[in-house]
Amino acid sequence: MIVLLVAFPLGAIAVVLVAAYLSQTNFKLIRYEKEKYFLDMKTKERLPFPTIYDAPAVHLSVIVPAYNEEKRLPCMLDECLEYLEEVAALDSDKSYEVIIVDDGSKDDTTKVALKYSEKYGCEKVRVLTLEKNRGKGGAVRLGMLSSRGKQLLFADADGATTFKEIKKLQNALSDLTEGQSDEEALGLVCGSRAHLEEEAIASRSIFRTILMKGFHILVWLLAARSIRDTQCGFKLMTRTTARMCFSNLHVERWAFDVELIYIAEYLRIPTAEIAVKWTEIEGSKIVPVLSWLQMGKDLLVIWFYHTTGIWKIKKQC
Repeated sequence: MIVLLVAFPLGAIAVVLVAAYLSQTNFKLIRYEKEKYFLDMKTKERLPFPTIYDAPAVHLSVIVPAYNEEKRLPCMLDECLEYLEEVAALDSDKSYEVIIVDDGSKDDTTKVALKYSEKYGCEKVRVLTLEKNRGKGGAVRLGMLSSRGKQLLFADADGATTFKEIKKLQNALSDLTEGQSDEEALGLVCGSRAHLEEEAIASRSIFRTILMKGFHILVWLLAARSIRDTQCGFKLMTRTTARMCFSNLHVERWAFDVELIYIAEYLRIPTAEIAVKWTEIEGSKIVPVLSWLQMGKDLLVIWFYHTTGIWKIKKQC
């Protein structure tokens, strides 16, 4: 009986890993030709995106992954751009860009995003439209690799996190990188709904809370231990950190945040977790049970592939 109790979960894990291996196409980065360009709405020219290997050209890049977000995206972008414009007006060194990554949407997400690019200009707002749906991790990864910022933030299109909270993350990042040169500065700051501060506000359904708690336990056991809330879609990092981490990233679905933190911890990149105001917004793309099963599978894959060395983390990227 004891043997059976041990063998069953091990067998189940083996099946999951084999299935994941056969279905994940080796997680290779694929970038179609059209995805290498953005549209200048004034000239109607298609211009090439820069790469994260180039020198930074703006202070902050904001990456916004969006899948079927034509309805929720305007509210988020209005708040985001209003704040960034106010900051830039007060300090000319605080230049920025927002890259909206349309993750193969079936609605008018790209059309909505291009209206903002037309209004603010392509120096400030660029749209990267993916040929096929990659998943949130794939969208964030391609956005990061196409950015120009000295600092890089990815933020959810639903606007669940008040954008002004970025100031708290930037202060924490400044503390992490104190004494480091700008060119080699390393640091990753994760927004959190884990009630680390008295003023933090987080509201979600009981069912999602239970699922999240269970996922957190697995994350701690198998992958990342420096961050409690790995899934909050509000993370800020230095350019060098983004280059090192996203060049090594494999997972393209919901659990990509876990692999990102795993890689950062492996490379001994300083991390911090800062509580942010967060509100659950209707229209979440997470499907109860199915999405969490996918995340659980990806978590096992992250642990297995990195532990066995199938995925090797390169320190120089």
